[in-house]
Amino acid sequence: MKSLQNSFPEDFLWGGAIAANQAEGAYNEDGKGLDISDGFPHGIKHRYDPELVPGQFYPTHEAIDFYHHYKEDLALMQEMGFKVFRTSINWSRIFPNGDDEMPNEKGLQFYDDLFDEMLKRGMQPLVTLSHYETPTNLVKKYGSWRSRKLIGFFAKYCETVFRRYAGKVKYWLTFNEINNMRRMPGAAGGIFFKKGENHQQVVYQASHNMFVANALAIKLCHEIIPDAKIGCMLSLSNVYPHSCRPEDVFETMELRRRSLLYGDIMIRGYYPNYMADIWDKEDVHVEMEPGDEEMMRKYTADYLGFSYYRTTTHEYGTPFYGDTGGDQGTPNPYLKTTPWGWQIDPLGLRFTLNELYDRYQIPLFVVENGLGQIDEPDENGIVHDDYRIDYLRQHLMALRDALRDGVDIMGYTYWGPIDIVSAGTGEMKKRYGFVYVDRDNEGHGTMERRKKDSFAYYQNVIRTNGQEL
Repeated sequence: MKSLQNSFPEDFLWGGAIAANQAEGAYNEDGKGLDISDGFPHGIKHRYDPELVPGQFYPTHEAIDFYHHYKEDLALMQEMGFKVFRTSINWSRIFPNGDDEMPNEKGLQFYDDLFDEMLKRGMQPLVTLSHYETPTNLVKKYGSWRSRKLIGFFAKYCETVFRRYAGKVKYWLTFNEINNMRRMPGAAGGIFFKKGENHQQVVYQASHNMFVANALAIKLCHEIIPDAKIGCMLSLSNVYPHSCRPEDVFETMELRRRSLLYGDIMIRGYYPNYMADIWDKEDVHVEMEPGDEEMMRKYTADYLGFSYYRTTTHEYGTPFYGDTGGDQGTPNPYLKTTPWGWQIDPLGLRFTLNELYDRYQIPLFVVENGLGQIDEPDENGIVHDDYRIDYLRQHLMALRDALRDGVDIMGYTYWGPIDIVSAGTGEMKKRYGFVYVDRDNEGHGTMERRKKDSFAYYQNVIRTNGQEL
């Protein structure tokens, strides 16, 4: 039996997380092609423009200009004491069209420089291969992950970056929040439906192609970088039954399965038996090729990275609905709520960590957790964000308690340690960071970076390895 874990391990990976499309900007610089994130003027919960509209403001096109500010920003992360920094490689910086014969050297060089800067500052890169950044050309030309051709294009991209960064990146994730294929297939897989299509058929066929690509990426990673760890990444904010009514309880279990089935496949290596019932009810007939299931079974995730922001409750008979924060159902009267309707539940994080470790028995990594709030600088330009400090403290205490419960947790990367563009709404007003960026929803501002009060708090948490709690 494992001994009692009363504190954070000495090798615990403290840090923060962003995504290329929400931070980098420079959407058409140095040979970068368009990716799907470039076409959402109001975030991925809203309208998508397959062709960019002249005169329309797209917030991700410049974002916080991390592309040109990364040294300054990483210096701030180093000051906080980060051991790890999570970001994504934007596929369309490396292969601008997704199906190009040769990679874009300027894109490769940017990430070389970025990872070098991280390592110089004592941070391990944690890299997501596909974070809502499917190249637009693959959507237009092939229907995105509807087509098996994307498996080969993705494998080529993965092999290119694994070989290029083999000596620099040891922690990888394949598809960001892949289970959001069931909630937001446009963002998660570049899937936009055609008139008359069976949506569930398209989603599960595309998901299957992504599962095969995921397994192939794991195979390539282990062959090219034998000492690397490569995981899957799921959106796993949780859902409770709204009451003890048996129908509420059972249908909530069915709803939770819709998210966990992605982990069941990529961690256990095979489709769970309950998939047959789901596919029968949805009239889904997934086409597989010989060797697919063998590949999926043989090459499974080394660890589970996941996002946790909130919980909700589910009442029997209500539609299954969700967004970037996870499933969204009936409000829980016992919890506080943010201005964007996300309910704050630190104990839910402990519950979720135990649920996942009991189910999978592999290391877990909380790669997204954070509080989006409206931050108002005072007359001196300082943000006094006690609410964020309180959120962080309570969630880290829950994480510490889960360690004591016996859960194997690799690390914690707070989502948005610097203010970035909201994925769901395209706003800058929805701020997560310990660092304030002077930029508003319309793209106005100086881009100046300023520390909030929470900066010093997280710095002290890391310095004391959680003893601050």
